[in-house]
Amino acid sequence: MKKILLSACLAGLPVRYNGTAKTVVSQHITRWQYEKRFVVFCPELAAGFPIPRPSAEIQPAWRGNRVIAQGARVTESTGDDVTERYILAAWLTLEMAQQHHCQFAILTEGSPSCGRNVIYSGAFSGDRVSGMGVTAELLTRHGIEVFSEYDLPALCARLETEEAASIIPLRLSDNA
Repeated sequence: MKKILLSACLAGLPVRYNGTAKTVVSQHITRWQYEKRFVVFCPELAAGFPIPRPSAEIQPAWRGNRVIAQGARVTESTGDDVTERYILAAWLTLEMAQQHHCQFAILTEGSPSCGRNVIYSGAFSGDRVSGMGVTAELLTRHGIEVFSEYDLPALCARLETEEAASIIPLRLSDNA
């Protein structure tokens, strides 16, 4: 059975920057919880960020790989540069996912760590732009398929495909 890394805030833990959860309720989540597929993890907490903490955005709002490889920064609303801690958070998340053989991850859309399709603009204006957070980008680079909380049907289809492919058909002998 394939394991799934799940953002702790989506699992109902109040670990977001403002001390809240972003609990996802769906039939898929309920089934996967019952099947014990989840490895629940928060990148920011692993890297030592407190709860609550100032909001943070990627500046300029490029994809997360720009933070890792090309010098974009992650800055808190206070002006503090927290880039190195976000990179550490991404590596700790990758280590956890690999340790548990997670092939998939469900991460929180919009987050500078976890955003899959969308991140905030970097201007602290509430505007969103297409992009990927630092953790989502690192996981993707290392072959872990990342989905947001809005992509659960797509993840369900991927799981069905992967698990159907791993079933070895029984062949009956002609002499049976």
